[in-house]
Amino acid sequence: MTLRNRFTELLGIEHPIVQGGMMWVGRAELAAAVSNAGGLGILTALTQPTPDDLRREIDRCRAMTDKPFGVNLTILPSVSPPPYAEYRKAIIESGVKIVETAGYKPQEHIEDLKGHGVIILHKCTAVRHAVSAQRMGADVISIDGFECAGHPGEDDIPGLVLIPAAADKVTVPMIASGGFGDGRGLAAALALGAEGINMGTRFCATVEAPIHDNVKQFLVDNDERSTNLIFRRFHNTGRVAKNSVSDQVVDISNRPDAVFEDIRPLVGGAKGREALETGNLDAGLVWAGQVQGLIHDIPTCQVLIERIVRDAEAIITQRLANMVVAGR
Repeated sequence: MTLRNRFTELLGIEHPIVQGGMMWVGRAELAAAVSNAGGLGILTALTQPTPDDLRREIDRCRAMTDKPFGVNLTILPSVSPPPYAEYRKAIIESGVKIVETAGYKPQEHIEDLKGHGVIILHKCTAVRHAVSAQRMGADVISIDGFECAGHPGEDDIPGLVLIPAAADKVTVPMIASGGFGDGRGLAAALALGAEGINMGTRFCATVEAPIHDNVKQFLVDNDERSTNLIFRRFHNTGRVAKNSVSDQVVDISNRPDAVFEDIRPLVGGAKGREALETGNLDAGLVWAGQVQGLIHDIPTCQVLIERIVRDAEAIITQRLANMVVAGR
């Protein structure tokens, strides 16, 4: 049995598994390893300081794999936003044919990218956003349940409800994100109406992930309770791993008179990058989801993807196929 469907056919990949874009993590080493293993690896555009740096990273990834890979472009509201149009131009001129978009008002980016023949995967945290993105022209919807790392939205709907609710409304291929890390999750996502899965935290605990071994072991040692929700009172909820920094952010944010400036020194991206690169787990935030409870080893991407697909196939062809239906 091979888990092929219209999603894998559209992207030209072997397995319906995507490595989502992750700040400071989505670099060529990881993206190429995922793509070489038959999934879809994704570079994170804004990890690169400039559009020219992104061009070089795309070239570096292309030198490591001849399989399809994509680039993530996340659009966030900001007083001083990055030069999104220039990053977009770098993606187009580099010949990348798959882009994962996410964030605020993506229509301009979707229209321009699609005008240049780029396939768009748009990440959403709500059914209404998925329907809107499909209307804008997204080719694939990635629906993120409340379990996910990063920004799960403000509705707090877990995947068990969100995935089939979105499947009822979305007609383009849809993949599921948030809480996926093994073959059971892939089989469940397919049963719920998705056509694949998007994994972030699980790919951080792989040999090829370009982060410190201390962080990888941290994810293995943690369990499903080892996250904190931050930025709730500022209506920009984020799920991160539980460490001394995120505990402090939660404590400060719970004060009745707390404002964002009170926590700003703790949550800067540079501090998170330091934690990932040095292995000092108290240096900054480590973004991770509840799937930590399902991470028990640090395999290569090849071993991980093969295991997920093999286990999902076994569940579908053996356990579920052998169920006895009463009265038949």
